[in-house]
Amino acid sequence: MQTLLRCSRPLTLIPFRCSPITRFQKSPFHLKPFKNINVHKLNFRLLNTLTTEASSSSSSPKSLRESETKEIWLYNTMSRERELFKPKVVGKVGMYVCGVTAYDLSHIGHARVYVSFDVLFRYLKHLGYEVCYVRNFTDVDDKIIARANELKEDPLSLSRRFCEEFHRDMAYLHCLPPSVEPRVSDHMPQIIDMIKQILDKGCAYVIDGDVYFSVDKFPNYGQLSGRRLEDNRAGERVAVDSRKRNPADFALWKSAKEGEPFWESPWGPGRPGWHIECSAMSAAYLGYSFDIHGGGMDLVFPHHENEIAQSCAACNHSNVSYWVHNGFVTVDSEKMSKSLGNFFTIRQVIDLYHPLALRLFLMGTHYRSPINYSDVQLESASDRVYYIYQTLYECEVVLRQHTEAQKDSIPFDIEKCIDKFHNDFETSMADDLHTPVVLASLSDPLKIINDLLHTRKGKKQDLRIESLAALEKIISDVLAVLGLLPSSYSEVVQQLREKALKRARLTEDQVLQKIEERTVARKNKEYEKSDTIRKELASLGIALMDSPNGTSWRPAVPLALQEQQVAAT
Repeated sequence: MQTLLRCSRPLTLIPFRCSPITRFQKSPFHLKPFKNINVHKLNFRLLNTLTTEASSSSSSPKSLRESETKEIWLYNTMSRERELFKPKVVGKVGMYVCGVTAYDLSHIGHARVYVSFDVLFRYLKHLGYEVCYVRNFTDVDDKIIARANELKEDPLSLSRRFCEEFHRDMAYLHCLPPSVEPRVSDHMPQIIDMIKQILDKGCAYVIDGDVYFSVDKFPNYGQLSGRRLEDNRAGERVAVDSRKRNPADFALWKSAKEGEPFWESPWGPGRPGWHIECSAMSAAYLGYSFDIHGGGMDLVFPHHENEIAQSCAACNHSNVSYWVHNGFVTVDSEKMSKSLGNFFTIRQVIDLYHPLALRLFLMGTHYRSPINYSDVQLESASDRVYYIYQTLYECEVVLRQHTEAQKDSIPFDIEKCIDKFHNDFETSMADDLHTPVVLASLSDPLKIINDLLHTRKGKKQDLRIESLAALEKIISDVLAVLGLLPSSYSEVVQQLREKALKRARLTEDQVLQKIEERTVARKNKEYEKSDTIRKELASLGIALMDSPNGTSWRPAVPLALQEQQVAAT
């Protein structure tokens, strides 16, 4: 027996009937927090960091000496060129990013999408823009229904559960919550209203309770993807149906099937097609004309192509200025996806690697380029974040010991290093978010910190404490904009050590016992045994470091993977 589903309460949305001036232009960013956003209720310490970052990122431009201009160049998929970003409303940005279909845990292909757009969100805020970032949830879909049937669970209940799991993943990855997170199930009136507009314009037709968009009625179909209409094939969420006038026509509304959730509509009970939801929800929150529409490269066709067609059919003034897409995560040069079965969930990865290592790995390749997932890459990213946070933690310890008043000046060479790092950051981020260049630019200021902390010459340098404070400040400010600033350096260092022990399948007591065995062997001049112990631990990703104060350990890339890196280069 079918159950009639309706919105539980009316939504506080301004109607999005087309007008020459969009609702977004009239009254941007007036939205109240959407009722489904409960990421702040999650019991994670990381969320404290997110709250801190959200406030610090708005103040960080002062620390980074705010840019004289708000310039940023973005690659526009529509024009296939880098373009200087010019918002429709001065000082404000409307950005819509297609969210997940909530029927399972998210994989690291999803992580790449939302880390990429989190970086864009953060950088736009750093430039001083007021950003309305809308990211939806698809909670009504064929895949959700199929999975719910497998698990004998209500489809909406299943999707709610995986929406919460997605929120947890985003919190782990330090992704700031978007301004609003609409769900399909809460926007049926807006979806139905848009379908009516498309029908009124003669760009859709009804067959037995189904409503199809007629691609022949939209001459510019294919402008985003560059595909010709005759090249398009049914499939990929474009249903094969002999009743359609053109095989490429796609569903705006699907008539109800036995046992599926449905909503009432002028065409009978049913539910929306996949593509119409994003057009309706982006229009509801940003108007028909807004700045940035983003998502993964796989959405260029058919999803975003269809969005353009139906939005323009509903409103002649529909326009998105910049279409931004990130590249795939690949495994053995093949796109990672659930349908191919070659995916790793975010949870699987962060069970062994720190979430910030995963974030840095994803940012270590330009967002538009494909990135190949491998243990070597994750180990390298983990090693890098350990070096960054261990350096900053040691710097923090020294600065705590010198709380007395400090001079306002720093040596010329330190100021020059800071200026170069700042300029590299601003120039690279303004050039279509070249995060790999920024991450590489961290090397010089981190090296100088280590010299000031540990070398004889550095410890004697004039204005040493002032230099350390200035270097730590600029690095932490940049890390905040990149979403890489933890709430505690010492805490994340300890977490990285715990993850390394887990990968090595050792306890810290076992490592310390090995260190003691090696110390005894060295005292007894059993150097072969000493070297064997060192190599055994190194093969597991545990590096030993000798100093006048004794031997300590740190996480490292396992020897076999180091050899792979050397062979690859």
